[in-house]
Amino acid sequence: MFALTEGDRKMALKVFFPEYQATAVKEAAIYEKLAGSAFYPDIYETGDSFILMEYIKGETFYNCLKKGIVISDDMIQQVEEALSDARAAGLNPSDIHLRNLILTQTGTVRVIDVARFEQTKKCTQWDDLKSAYHALYKKPIFPKKIPGFWLEIIAFLYKKNWLQKHFAQRKRKYS
Repeated sequence: MFALTEGDRKMALKVFFPEYQATAVKEAAIYEKLAGSAFYPDIYETGDSFILMEYIKGETFYNCLKKGIVISDDMIQQVEEALSDARAAGLNPSDIHLRNLILTQTGTVRVIDVARFEQTKKCTQWDDLKSAYHALYKKPIFPKKIPGFWLEIIAFLYKKNWLQKHFAQRKRKYS
């Protein structure tokens, strides 16, 4: 990803390796379907191996956690609205994680990296994040600033399905 400026317009250039040209074309088509939603970047130009889009200045939710910037109920609701817009456009939002959600300087949330929004399998990643937000993060004793090292360990365990298995066992144990 490269940042570019033309006049007062800030842009991001996402370049794809030749073996990912099909992904570039697919992602550009998905962004076109989302063109009416304020939650996704505007697209200025696309090609076989690139997407030139609006540059979104802000902090990813991942960086919010690292820096101690509080993630609010309103931010979660904005993500819900963004995903609802995608579903209304006939898409299946997938791969929603902390690095794909950006809090702008004006307090709005934007979603990036939509390449997997056309996959057919059910992705529970956002539902799992939302559950962790409500069950853990919102508790007064839960830290609002988390070192990146711990976020990476949590992400690794999640990808290996360890967290899902562990909490499913705990649910059964106490049900």
